[in-house]
Amino acid sequence: MSPSAPAPARVLTVAGSDSGGGAGIQADLKTMLAFGVHGMSVLTAVTAQNSLGVRGVWELPVEAVRAQYRAVADDIGVQAVKTGMLASAELVGAVAELLAATDAPAVVDPVGVSKHGDPLLAESALDSVRAKLLPAATVATPNLDEVAQLTGVQVTDERSMRRAADAVLDFGPRWALVKGGHLPGDAVDLLTDGTEEHWLRAPRHPNGHTHGTGCTLASAVASGLANGQGVVEAVVAAKEYVTGAIAHGFPLGAGIGPVDHAWRFRRGM
Repeated sequence: MSPSAPAPARVLTVAGSDSGGGAGIQADLKTMLAFGVHGMSVLTAVTAQNSLGVRGVWELPVEAVRAQYRAVADDIGVQAVKTGMLASAELVGAVAELLAATDAPAVVDPVGVSKHGDPLLAESALDSVRAKLLPAATVATPNLDEVAQLTGVQVTDERSMRRAADAVLDFGPRWALVKGGHLPGDAVDLLTDGTEEHWLRAPRHPNGHTHGTGCTLASAVASGLANGQGVVEAVVAAKEYVTGAIAHGFPLGAGIGPVDHAWRFRRGM
C-alpha cells in the first residue's frame, strides 16, 4: 500500500445554504477547494434563492448548529473558521461562544443583506454581532451596507472608509477589512488593525456577475490563515483571487450571475 498523503489544512465555514450555488456554504466550499484546504461546514439556515433573489429563509435550531460545530471541531479539528449568515441573535450568540472556545483564527463576514437586498440578519441580532461576534474575530469583513448597519457610518469615499474601519475596530476584532466595492471607480478595500493600514486596489470588472463575492473573499482569507499566512498576506491573496473570480463571472438564470470560483482551473485548461 502506498503511504497516505498528509491531510491538508482544515477550514470550517459556519453559514447558510444558497440553493443557487453562488454564495453561502456552497461558495465557501468551492473557494476552500481552490485554495487547497479541506473545507467543512456548519449549516445555520436554508435559503430558497436563485439569481433573482431570496424566496425564503429557514433557520436551523441552535442545538443543531452547536452539534455540527462540536462534531467537527472535537474530532477533525480546525485551523481556521469562517462565519457568514447567522440570521438571529440566538445563533449569533451560540456561534460567538463556539469561536471563543476554539484555538484558531476566525474570519467574520457579518452578513446582513443578500446581493439582491434581501435581509439575512434580524434587526434584533445586531447588538449580539457587535457585543459577542466581532470581539471573537481575527478579521471582520463588512461591506459598506453592513458597516452602516453595525456602526451608523455612511461611507461615501476613501476618507470615510477610515472612519468606518475605526468604528468596526471599536467592537473588538483584531483587524477590519472594509470592502469598498460599492464605491465608484476601482474596487478598493481597506485592511487595518488601527495601527497599520493597507489599501487594496483592483480594476473594476463591470460584468454584473458578482453574486457571492463577500462569502468568497472571507473564505479565501480563512484558507490563507489556515495555511499559515499572516493576515496581510492572506487578505492580499484573497483579493487577487476574488478579482479574478469576478472577472470570470458568468450569467446564470435571469438575474445576477455568480463569480467563477474555478477560474484558475479553467485558465489552465
